[in-house]
Amino acid sequence: MDPLLLGILVATVTILILFSGISVANGLLVVSAIFLLAFDGFRSLELIPEVLFGKLDNFALLSIPMFILMGAAIASTRAGADLYEALDRWLTRVPGGLIVSNLGACALFAAMSGSSPATCAAIGKMGIPEMRKRNFPDGVAAGSIAAGGTLGILIPPSITMIVYGIATETSIGRLFIAGVLPGLLLVSLFMAWSIFATWRQGGIDVLAGRTFSWKEKIEVLPRVIPFLLVILGVLYALYGGVATPSETAAVGALLCLGLAIVIYRMTDMGTIWIMLRDSTKESVMILFIIAAAGVFSYMLSSLFITQSIAAWIGTLEVNRWVLMLYINIFLLIAGFFLPPVAVILMAAPILMPIILGAGFDPYWFAVVLTINMEIGLISPPVGLNLYVINGIAPEIPLKTILKGSLPYVACMIIAILILCLFPGIATWLPDALMGAAVT
Repeated sequence: MDPLLLGILVATVTILILFSGISVANGLLVVSAIFLLAFDGFRSLELIPEVLFGKLDNFALLSIPMFILMGAAIASTRAGADLYEALDRWLTRVPGGLIVSNLGACALFAAMSGSSPATCAAIGKMGIPEMRKRNFPDGVAAGSIAAGGTLGILIPPSITMIVYGIATETSIGRLFIAGVLPGLLLVSLFMAWSIFATWRQGGIDVLAGRTFSWKEKIEVLPRVIPFLLVILGVLYALYGGVATPSETAAVGALLCLGLAIVIYRMTDMGTIWIMLRDSTKESVMILFIIAAAGVFSYMLSSLFITQSIAAWIGTLEVNRWVLMLYINIFLLIAGFFLPPVAVILMAAPILMPIILGAGFDPYWFAVVLTINMEIGLISPPVGLNLYVINGIAPEIPLKTILKGSLPYVACMIIAILILCLFPGIATWLPDALMGAAVT
């Protein structure tokens, strides 16, 4: 059977199986086993366990459960609320200070936790009621937090970037650095739209913040600064070449857990057990998807599907930016239905040869891919962040949350366009700190 037709058949069957409700990891394993058995015989099935466990035999994977534990330790405390309160007090005189505080808190908490849902929940519990109390439009209040929460998969340390690095065999440290300036770009676009939307709806008065004394500003800092120092230390260790991502993640997790116990008196063993249990569940889920995606990639390669698709695209006489447009549309649609980790692990083996062949930088593409995945987090039918916001603010209809999130989707699309026009936004900082990448 022609590999291209076989690829279409694999894609169709994969979509049908994943839409059946089966978990992503099990779905990928089922699809892989079916096609390997049908087109390569029983011999190939014997290799599945070897590929499955071989994919997990990677020291860099240790960073995933450690960063998840690091985020869980922070999310289990009032760190998010304190961070929000600190920014609100210090930015009170800034035009639109509360909006800036919310989105700034989302960005910083995302850097501390690396989790989009946790960021939405932690900042939204404080930010949304406060914004509504000051008469901000419900759409702006809910939409800004939902969009701000998506920064968790772009701003380092990001689990999504780690998975991309493992899937494409690119430098995780360089990927982290590549996400910094685009992350700040997104935050700026989010802030600009939020302030404009509030002003447009006649909310000029609500943009004026309250007044806090210096005592009130300073008293909140001791609860926030230690966590920020840990994050800065983690980033320095990564970017300065002091330690590997796995070593850095382990130290960061230990420090955050220690700070949670010391600062927030998190000494209840029940709370600690729940935190460890949930961290383990999330880690196992991601690692299982990685292992299953490894088998899926092996199946695609073994049946010459990956190679044939790359060769076919190479024969097309199409502008590389038109090609990138098609890739973005594909990623956007995939992100609507699948979690970011699954999309990366399924698509990266196919897309990476195409990206490199078209002359695109793999680290720049990682940022573009991640922003596409961010759009999926606030877009139906999955739209995880939308449901998180609806859960913490049930008085705001889901329709209003979705409507309020759409302008932020436009901001993300604008960010992708800006990155296409000025790719140096993603590549300049890694090159400046680590030297030019070798691809």
